[in-house]
Amino acid sequence: MINTGSIFETIEMIDKQHLDIRTITMGISLLDCTAEDPKRCCERIYDKICRKAEHLVQTGCDIENEYGIPIVNKRISVTPIALVAGGCDTQDLVPFALTLDRAAKSCGVNFIGGFSALVQKGVARGDELLLRAIPQALAETDLVCSSVNVGSTKAGINMDAVAEMGRIIKQTAHLTADNSGLGCAKLVVFCNAVEDNPFMAGAFHGVGEADSVINVGVSGPGVVYHALQSCKGAPFDAVADTVKKTAFQITRMGQMVAAEASRRLDTPYGIVDLSLAPTPAVGDSVARILEIMGLEVCGTHGTTAALALLNDAVKKGGVMASSHVGGLSGAFIPVSEDEGMIASATEGTLTIDKLEAMTCVCSVGLDMIAVPGDTSAETISAIIADEAAIGMVNSKTTAVRVIPAEGKKVGDMIELGGLLGSAPVMPVHQPSAAEFIARGGRIPPCRV
Repeated sequence: MINTGSIFETIEMIDKQHLDIRTITMGISLLDCTAEDPKRCCERIYDKICRKAEHLVQTGCDIENEYGIPIVNKRISVTPIALVAGGCDTQDLVPFALTLDRAAKSCGVNFIGGFSALVQKGVARGDELLLRAIPQALAETDLVCSSVNVGSTKAGINMDAVAEMGRIIKQTAHLTADNSGLGCAKLVVFCNAVEDNPFMAGAFHGVGEADSVINVGVSGPGVVYHALQSCKGAPFDAVADTVKKTAFQITRMGQMVAAEASRRLDTPYGIVDLSLAPTPAVGDSVARILEIMGLEVCGTHGTTAALALLNDAVKKGGVMASSHVGGLSGAFIPVSEDEGMIASATEGTLTIDKLEAMTCVCSVGLDMIAVPGDTSAETISAIIADEAAIGMVNSKTTAVRVIPAEGKKVGDMIELGGLLGSAPVMPVHQPSAAEFIARGGRIPPCRV
């Protein structure tokens, strides 16, 4: 029997509480596109993406119109290009990024992810070429996103790759300085990267996935915030139960959309990623959820505990609603994309050190953080190493997406636009970690 009360609740969530499907992402395997001739390989990549994703955007729009559910983004993720292009007779992988960009524009999607490499244990030829190409590739494309996995719980942390990523981020910031370092907003450094993440900039299509698959990312910070209005003064048991029930409702909607998109596109249904992914819009903030639990400002003492409760309850509610919950599923804390985080960082309560502590208990890591333009590559590498260590030791996915803002100092703002929002430039520690980063080698996996 249809529960009319639930229908009206969902309508209210969509209409007034910023509930949406953040993305429908089609993952596409490019393993059958390999060729020794790089031009032939690029042609195969372009043809397969366009063939598989030809109707993705239209299908998303049709579902959006028929069901009245906002679907903000339609995206594509592909097999890490380092794997696909590694056997090509070429020294330059920038043309592969241009091919991905051209295919994404032909399909009409918002972003395409997978200009990626997995180097947690070592760097193969394709990985080396891809790392070398990242800055130019991100500077010359509009829709391409890149990710590099530098560590894992089983392999440890590849500190040579960590050192290289610091330099790559600095170069990417320089090449896109006229656009507020936008290239760095499309570049993520992971530990324990997952193969079915639908969210950018870290999405890629893992080798264990089907030839093509539909993954859906749902977001609803505003819905959770609204639900917790009724829990003021209640014990944390009641808060957790309320979040779980809300997450259940959100996930059911995401599963319905994923199944419908899968049917219409004749593509297997992969996962629903229930991540509370905020936007710069007022009322769509993870920080404000933490504050309604009783914190005066996000970032003050107690923030990590509040975030731990939120992340756990979101995951439990999602798992109750669907047997196909995957991706990252939890609470994101991207500074530039969250109105409450921006406010807390601007007034100084939310610092990078506090954000690092929060990443021990949330979905991903240090996300969309602007730092002064004169921050050294070694300092950025050290930030990556710290975050990778948290992921490795705790067997969780962690990531760093940091933007060295050329010409900017602490307290300045950078404008990235759209869902990427704006970010206050945050201070980093001045004492050097250069000697630490220069050691290289591999930090062994920690067993705790």
